[in-house]
Amino acid sequence: MGTGATPDTVSTEAHPTTPTATVATNPVDRFFKISERGSTFNREIRGGLVTFFTMAYIVVLNPIIIGGLPGSDKNADVLGNVLPLAQVAAVTALVAGVMSIIFGLVANYPFAIAAGLGINSLLAVTIAPQVTWPEAMGLVVIDGIIIVLLAVTGFRTAVFNAVPDELKAAIAAGIGCFIAFIGFVDAGFVKRIPDAAGTTVPVQLGADNSITTVPTLIFALGVLLMGILVVRRVPGGLLIGIIITTVVSVILEAVFDLGSSVKDPKGWSLSVPDLPDGLGSLPNLSLVGDVDLFGAFTRIGVLAASVLVFALVLSNFFDAMGTMTGLGKEGGLADEKGNLPGIGRALVVEGTGAVAGGVGSASSNTVFVESASGIAEGARTGLANLVTGVLFLAAMFLTPLYEIVPLEAVAPALVVVGALMIGQVRSIDFTRFDYALPAFLTIVTMPFTYSIANGIGVGFISWVVLATARGRIRSVHPLLWGVAILFALYFARGPISDLIG
Repeated sequence: MGTGATPDTVSTEAHPTTPTATVATNPVDRFFKISERGSTFNREIRGGLVTFFTMAYIVVLNPIIIGGLPGSDKNADVLGNVLPLAQVAAVTALVAGVMSIIFGLVANYPFAIAAGLGINSLLAVTIAPQVTWPEAMGLVVIDGIIIVLLAVTGFRTAVFNAVPDELKAAIAAGIGCFIAFIGFVDAGFVKRIPDAAGTTVPVQLGADNSITTVPTLIFALGVLLMGILVVRRVPGGLLIGIIITTVVSVILEAVFDLGSSVKDPKGWSLSVPDLPDGLGSLPNLSLVGDVDLFGAFTRIGVLAASVLVFALVLSNFFDAMGTMTGLGKEGGLADEKGNLPGIGRALVVEGTGAVAGGVGSASSNTVFVESASGIAEGARTGLANLVTGVLFLAAMFLTPLYEIVPLEAVAPALVVVGALMIGQVRSIDFTRFDYALPAFLTIVTMPFTYSIANGIGVGFISWVVLATARGRIRSVHPLLWGVAILFALYFARGPISDLIG
């Protein structure tokens, strides 16, 4: 594990803290620098498997967010058309598989790529009601092209390197809190209280502050199990934990027939751990290429469409930057300044994920924060990404197999990894309030707003304001000032959109 773990709590065999360079013994080892980064083939394979299982839910969730049933108003565009669920699932797996493999080969980091949750929600809730789905995907393609150009010119790398070390550590710690919160919410351990409850408390433990469902109990036991395996320094502890909790989930589903939470609040939150009847069928990829690149500008006007592109770019830009910062620090892949070697290539490929996601009608694809679970298993190179990518491609044909694993079985891994990543706060000087407040706001805003980009934006703005107040205005990189101003505009995009009509 990276700097967020100590030898007393984490297996040095499974999670090497300091890469030990050794002589590569074969071409694959040399290409991916496996030995050079202190990893092994086994760790890379395990890491790729764990990453896939912790993020495979996106193949089920993305269609729910942007897809719909014919004749339904849910997720319909301005003309009442919807993206068919099965087709969205197919292209989601396709783009995630292809981009994860490309990222592994080109960037050589274990950062898997798939449809980003922030962007797909923005598409479904804000953009699609104003334009058609092909036009919405056209805006995503334009967003991706801009992101790639910013990366090719070196601008993204310059911004990445301009972030102070304290903020980089806060971003990593904030991501740890964020993915742990994702695990809590996905497993039903933390639930939103309906407004009808008449209370000012927005969330609660389970139902009525009690663990009342079998799936949530599986999650709680899974956290303890994986924690024990990590403490006992068991190689592959997270993967073993996922397998055990999945097997137990399948048995309990067979006994109690819990079903989905859509039909019964006490059921499984997304995937029901049933044994499959078959191995699926050929995927329907008809949505690939169904894109209208400039139609939105004609339909709603150049200014309004440009505002939507700006929101997409800023969210994409900093979600990816923050995620790669956190993953790189946690994996011990960053240099002494917290910068990732070869970050330029990585940012170009990540930006291409937005283009590919738009062309594939799968929504913008970006680096997934759940990759931290694979890094916790010891993954340090792009070989792990190849494993994850191949599994995504197989998921197009073998849909029932990955649906066996419920979110409640993989969510514990996110909580365990979050506990490891929060250790990054050690490198933040909390005795200086001009460091402490921006770092604290970065950390807490990510889980509280369910957005990495929001946390980064709040951190940047507060950093430049407090640095100025302390008389350190010259210590703030000009790029940080520019980005802080852009984030201020981003947070005010609602009123700005109203003003321009």
